[in-house]
Amino acid sequence: MNAFQRAADIPAQAQVLIAGGGPSGLFLALDLASRGIASTVIEPRTAVDHTRPRAKTTNARTMTHLSRLGLADLLRDEAPLPLEYGQDVIFCTGLTGPSAHELRRFRNAFQLVAGRYGPQPECGQQVPQPVLEDVLRSAAADNPLVTFVTGWAVTDVSPAGGDAATGPHAVVVTDSSGARRTITARFLIGADGGSSTVRRSLALRLEGGSAALSNVSILFRSQSLASAIALDPAVQYWVVGSKTSGMVGPMDLAGTWWAIVQGVDPAVNVTTEDAAAMVRSLVGSEVDIDVVATDPWTARMLLAPEYSRGTIFLVGDAAHLNPPWGGHGFNTCIGDAANLAWKLAAAINGWAGPELLPSYGEERRPVAARTIRDAAENGKALAYHFADPHLAAAGPRGDAARQAANAALAVKRSEFDSLGLVLGYSYADSSLVVPDGLPVPAEDPVHYVPSATPGALLPHAWLADGASLYSHLGTGFTLLADAGALGGVPASEVFRPVLAAAARTGVPVTVAVVGPSDDGAQLSAVWGAGILLVRPDQHVAWRGNSAAAAGAALSAAAGWSPTSLETTRSIRADAVLP
Repeated sequence: MNAFQRAADIPAQAQVLIAGGGPSGLFLALDLASRGIASTVIEPRTAVDHTRPRAKTTNARTMTHLSRLGLADLLRDEAPLPLEYGQDVIFCTGLTGPSAHELRRFRNAFQLVAGRYGPQPECGQQVPQPVLEDVLRSAAADNPLVTFVTGWAVTDVSPAGGDAATGPHAVVVTDSSGARRTITARFLIGADGGSSTVRRSLALRLEGGSAALSNVSILFRSQSLASAIALDPAVQYWVVGSKTSGMVGPMDLAGTWWAIVQGVDPAVNVTTEDAAAMVRSLVGSEVDIDVVATDPWTARMLLAPEYSRGTIFLVGDAAHLNPPWGGHGFNTCIGDAANLAWKLAAAINGWAGPELLPSYGEERRPVAARTIRDAAENGKALAYHFADPHLAAAGPRGDAARQAANAALAVKRSEFDSLGLVLGYSYADSSLVVPDGLPVPAEDPVHYVPSATPGALLPHAWLADGASLYSHLGTGFTLLADAGALGGVPASEVFRPVLAAAARTGVPVTVAVVGPSDDGAQLSAVWGAGILLVRPDQHVAWRGNSAAAAGAALSAAAGWSPTSLETTRSIRADAVLP
């Protein structure tokens, strides 16, 4: 195993030092490794705690990122709840007995779709965060470019003969016995959570607020609950109860369950007996309950004012704390790491322009702000907000109450059907993309409109040969051309000047001629152009029909600003089809 716990094994120097080996830190290290860049990860925990699963939803975008690293199938194999078990979220009055009424159902929640998924190469997967972390830890341990150090924590950051922000950085790591070692790092990444030492070294504080009431997560075992449930299988049951409201869901198929009791007074100490009683109240019957662990928490809406200074960067919870409503928390963290990885690799490999690394916060902070806003809105409509003493009643009065609840619960759609948030975020305002002046799809948390607008995520398609469009993307930039738009001219001839310029500057570029889609449609009809320049993170940097313009756009996408109005015009010339 490539994890070091002895003081003598901690390296004295690291090109990239990552403080924190949770999902964002380990994903970043593995993404860097896929680009040939070595890193050192410092993580205080020697093992992952499976009794506090926290996140349980890995969305379609994150699964696609994992697929890019060859880890999506591994995670699905390790997931204790198979995708085929269920794909819905059900709001109800209880789970058992004649008073268990379904109030509303959200189908294919969290992009859980059995069979081939259209909007991305991968659909979502319900899997506890500790399982994901184990998969990432195993991959890191097997990767020779990742040095994974557990049992140590970053406790201090100071300049090592350079500027405090631009480095190099002297990073002090400490173990539980108080032993100290110093690592000199060129790039320092704070993936060390909400109380980040790295963020504090920049004198930055998370800004925002917290929910008024708290919640209690409960992991429990029950052998009789599964057979007692009177409703269809679901990945989450939201129980709208007058006494106790919250969520219940299966952790696996062997009798392990999770619950979240919502709207708890933060001053109340919830004992094991209290937790068992809460679960029975949610379920609606006296099933056997063996409480494994409880975890009180409060939803927080916090965002760092800056994501980087010089060669110090914040990712994940060190940069933002999202409310969990909608399951966007750790998925947003993975998005941070995917955005930063290729830019760090570019800087280390020598082809990054001066605007490339600063664009990280410029692009990712607005995504987190938007996600936090939507999750906070969902936090204003939790299960207890819909409680009505008549919901479980028989007869006309109960029917009327349930009908009213069904209508009121429509407000929860953006929590479970949030493809607009998951895939519809855009870097259109980034200095790295070349706008074409055409209208862009309106932001909407639910509705996702596939668009090749510069800055948007590349619209996915399944091709006529059954392959995913994304399978044609290289690890660097990709010039993606619709086969029908080249007029029979070989791509090698069309893009010769671009590839020659890329070779001179060291910018990695792949050319792929693709199409049509599996329904026979030309991809350019969706793209709005015959050629796309796609970034290493699968976002569109430019679209157009001119190879010369593509070459100029490549320079801008690598962080080199246009030096004159003429250059800007050449980038935008012939940018889209008439």
